[in-house]
Amino acid sequence: MNEQQARTRIQELTAALNDHNYRYYVLAQPSVSDYEYDMLLEELIKLESQFPELVDQNSPSQRVGGQVTKKFPVVRHKYPMLSLGNTYSKEELQDFDQRIRKAIGEQFEYVCELKFDGVAIGITYANGKILRAVTRGDGMQGDEVTPNIKTIRSLPLSLKKEGLPAEFEVRGEVFLPHKSFLKLNQEKISNEEEPFANPRNAAAGSLKTQDSALVAKRGLDSFLYGLFTDTPLFDTHYESLRALKDWGFKVSEFSKKCKTLNEVFLYIETMEQLRPELPFDIDGVVIKVNDYRQQEQLGYTAKSPRWAISYKFKAERVATRLLDVIYQVGRTGAVTPVAVLKPVPVAGTIVKRASLYNADRMAELDLHLLDEVYVEKGGDIIPKIIGVNDSVRPANAQKVQFATHCPECDTPLAKSEGEAIHYCPNSEHCPPQIQGKIEHFISRRAMDIETLGQGRVEILISNGIISNLADLYDLKYEQLLGLEKTITDPITLKTKKFSFREKTVENILNALENSKKVGFERVLFALGIRLLGETMARKLAKHFGNIDALMKASFEELTSVPDVGEKMAFSIIDYFKQPGHQEIVQRLKNAGLKFETQKEAEPRQGPLNGANLVISGVFTHYSRNEIKALIEKNGGKITGSVTSKTTYLVAGENMGPEKRKKAEELGVKIISEDDLEALIKQ
Repeated sequence: MNEQQARTRIQELTAALNDHNYRYYVLAQPSVSDYEYDMLLEELIKLESQFPELVDQNSPSQRVGGQVTKKFPVVRHKYPMLSLGNTYSKEELQDFDQRIRKAIGEQFEYVCELKFDGVAIGITYANGKILRAVTRGDGMQGDEVTPNIKTIRSLPLSLKKEGLPAEFEVRGEVFLPHKSFLKLNQEKISNEEEPFANPRNAAAGSLKTQDSALVAKRGLDSFLYGLFTDTPLFDTHYESLRALKDWGFKVSEFSKKCKTLNEVFLYIETMEQLRPELPFDIDGVVIKVNDYRQQEQLGYTAKSPRWAISYKFKAERVATRLLDVIYQVGRTGAVTPVAVLKPVPVAGTIVKRASLYNADRMAELDLHLLDEVYVEKGGDIIPKIIGVNDSVRPANAQKVQFATHCPECDTPLAKSEGEAIHYCPNSEHCPPQIQGKIEHFISRRAMDIETLGQGRVEILISNGIISNLADLYDLKYEQLLGLEKTITDPITLKTKKFSFREKTVENILNALENSKKVGFERVLFALGIRLLGETMARKLAKHFGNIDALMKASFEELTSVPDVGEKMAFSIIDYFKQPGHQEIVQRLKNAGLKFETQKEAEPRQGPLNGANLVISGVFTHYSRNEIKALIEKNGGKITGSVTSKTTYLVAGENMGPEKRKKAEELGVKIISEDDLEALIKQ
């Protein structure tokens, strides 16, 4: 395929993928299967890697992330992002309404919208493409998080609508849907990381994550609710919302015009009843005067507009009885206490269990059996005990003590100094640890053998067919066919029947065979080494190159790898020094799994061979991605910071003053993009 053919195909793929994204994430009307979408995206990424000069900074491939931002630049808002005044009562809303009527008379209407519990963002589009995305910050300036915002699939990277302003800003809320939040926290818990307290914290943390590839995996979403231009395009806010939707943005379907305060109250009551059924968090309703001229007439205070206010819902808190405390054991041996409660309705669901996190949290609550406890849903999703009514506690109530032995294998629990979590050290023979390790190993982000699944793993273990990771690759058709069992989930108490029929067994064995193609970094992550997450597994695989070098690595060699701390180094050494783990690794090797990294392709040859270049600023003829591709195509290497090894600093407009200063101090040659083109032509 020549360059012109590649350009045409890239344009076709880009248009198709953008359309599929819009249909799936905005309209909720998917037009192709996930597999078909993935194949189109894979073809685009492959073409862009072959022809890097054709990569557009707003290509659908940019949604998978990959850009690492060490420091988020602070950007001043063109239009200040003011906060809204809050109210919790109808009386205060009546006062707000009276102030509006006194100032502008009786002829006006409100627009009521959901108050999303996320992170406010301002996104500037220039010539129909995303230019930058900036967080609210202090209202006057915020952090630029453009690479991370581009991973949100419901947000258009470029707009097809004709007649749009040359530049405009849209504002909205970035949030984490409940489904994505639960999945993220399950992964954090399985990796022994502190889970996020609520979806809002998770969304905020994601936007400030340095690696946009990690952000892309978290499933952020957004709703847009504001349009800002130098010259007004519409007379009312509601017209702006309809226009944003028409342009291809995701706008909430729950916005409503209200002519009277009674209609506003009805909207609030309706949304509060609907709240438990929504797949995302809201914490109230926003009420705005609709007409822009009337908004200008009402004006602003120092901190907020006089023409808008938010009505915040009260968190639902209920009282119930603590019946018992049970303990769950994770794949790494971490023991988590769970409160067994007298069933009680909270925010639309019946709550029977609540996590107590660890021994420190239990001690803080000072729990006693049959205590009256107060329960809320964290982020309206995860039930948690927020307090105890000790005034009604019987004098002889039994204090709840944290377990001293593993509830599954009766091994005495251990607790490392400086850590809050207790562990069962019997990692090789404790049933839930064995099951957890295997479930982690087969998970999508590890070996991707999900046809096996959680319930079927439990059946294989209970039948003595498998007891460790390597046993999976010894499975035979006749061992599996006909197995079945009904399994009860210990938390939800729901039952499900699992069986191994002919097609199921074939799918499992095929998935096991296909998993042998998985790269070393994912195999290393799949081993389930304590504290070793996906990102660090990738770094260690790249640094050491193969499993043998990693297994022999000393403490000093491990801690010399960026971001490997002492605890992680000790954990890796401890894992590989155990004979049982050494045997499993050898058996997995024998089964054909990949335990070394693939050799990197030879560097491109060109006029910039051997040159290290740093780019800074905004360029006239190229986007940053285009200029990077140009350098790499001609044999040059891109680095992030100016050092004594830097050959050239390629300077655009508004280049970083620190980079210029460093280059001048070190005698590094500073060149323009025209100079760069001349170098390449030479």
